[in-house]
Amino acid sequence: MPNFPQSTHYTVQDIALQTPDTERFQLRWSRKLSLTSRILAVNLFALALMASGLFFLDSYRTRLVAERQSAAESQVRLLASSLTAMSDEEDKVALAQFARNEELRVRLYGKGGIKTYDSLSATGPTFELIDPDKEPLRKTAARWIDRAFDFIVRASDLDQYSEPKLDTASAWPELSALKAGESQSLVRFAPDLTHVVTAATALPDGATKLLTTGNPRDIRSLVRAERFSIGVFMFAVLGISVLLSLFLARTIVRPLQYLARASVRVRLGRSPDVTIPRMPSRRDEIGMLARALSDMSSALRQRIDATEAFAADVAHEIKNPLASLRSALDGIESADKPEIREQLMAVAHADVRRMDRLISDISDASRIDAQLAKANFEPIDMGDMIEQLLEARESRDADGNVRIAFARPRKGITVIMGEDIRIERVLTNLLDNAVSFSPPDGVVEISATRSEDEVIVRISDQGPGIPPHERETVFRRFHSARPEAEGFGKHSGLGLAIARTIIEGHHGSISVDDREDGLQGACFRISLPVAQPPEPQG
Repeated sequence: MPNFPQSTHYTVQDIALQTPDTERFQLRWSRKLSLTSRILAVNLFALALMASGLFFLDSYRTRLVAERQSAAESQVRLLASSLTAMSDEEDKVALAQFARNEELRVRLYGKGGIKTYDSLSATGPTFELIDPDKEPLRKTAARWIDRAFDFIVRASDLDQYSEPKLDTASAWPELSALKAGESQSLVRFAPDLTHVVTAATALPDGATKLLTTGNPRDIRSLVRAERFSIGVFMFAVLGISVLLSLFLARTIVRPLQYLARASVRVRLGRSPDVTIPRMPSRRDEIGMLARALSDMSSALRQRIDATEAFAADVAHEIKNPLASLRSALDGIESADKPEIREQLMAVAHADVRRMDRLISDISDASRIDAQLAKANFEPIDMGDMIEQLLEARESRDADGNVRIAFARPRKGITVIMGEDIRIERVLTNLLDNAVSFSPPDGVVEISATRSEDEVIVRISDQGPGIPPHERETVFRRFHSARPEAEGFGKHSGLGLAIARTIIEGHHGSISVDDREDGLQGACFRISLPVAQPPEPQG
């Protein structure tokens, strides 16, 4: 049996005995995507989760605006409380000073909602609302980005700020229905999408109302700065994710594609020299797969070569009895004498028996590998088996005038794991071979001993022996060098080949050498692993 290569990085029997769970590996919605696409999708999905930080920007802006509103309300209440202790002239000075310091526009409304004071007249503009049409293109692009992000995060849409045509208290919603000591604030968008915060309160008399207006442009600047930082970080992560995805695709997808193409070439048989790379430098699952496929293709090629050689040998061996049978049948038709016809008929019957024996042995030889792979090995005491086999041979006088001497080992010493029918077939073939080569009244010696973790069986005859250069040849299929006294065609030449296949299927070895005692003859040596005792269960 050929020695098929096996990788040292995985257990072939463990892999082969596993029942494939195909349901676990079926793909549904992603079955049309390539592996590279899946790797990119996973990494980009993780990046998309990171992009959810954009929603944090909206909450960040909301907190900033709320803080500015709260601060504006606190300021307007403090300003209102300070005005109650001042005269009218002092009020105007304090309001102008407050407007300049805080960069706010301050307005007072008296009875009937009539405006009585406006810091714009006293101090001039403390802030300026910018016309977006007069700004450079980059500012316009920034506003479009602002609108896009506001749309993505579903930010609340604010009203547009504009000065009323008739500046009275009723023109400002935040001033309506205010009672003494109460305050209220509103936020609107300036034309350039910056924020305008207004805060209003009613003085203790209930009739006088105070309104402050500010344009805290830093809110939009802070949000844009945070958004820029997140954007830069996201683009950096995107670049890293794409590079990592391409790296994974290069280290996973490309080797798999290469292995797939090599496997297809092996399947098509376009070239007998096609090999699957073993990738010895890779210690991951891809390397394991490469070595498994390489071992599988090598074993498959060896099996194919062995099958082709076996088929050629079978055709050659069958041709000989067929040619002899055809000659005998042709001769019967033209033979005139009865004795010649009888001789030719005897030849024909012998050829038919030879073909029947040959076909039976060929059938056994072709099935042994598959049958051994499925066999359940059981403990076999080689001493008991040999003893029972010799008793059966003696009862049917299978050995003629050749005596078989057996040195019976102690019971339980030579126990192996195997299939008893196959091991018995090996012993029968070797004994038949030894008996056929032994001279009349010769002795065939058989022994079974234990040597460390092996059971050694030796079968020695007193025949002519086997020259050193033929000791490997005798195990080849259809090799038959029989004694001269034996009739032609009584053996198929498969007995020793079948014996080696069975022994190697039991993880053992078989060889032939000279007798150990130096006498003439051959000694066949079988080595099989000792059966290991079952592990104790705790």
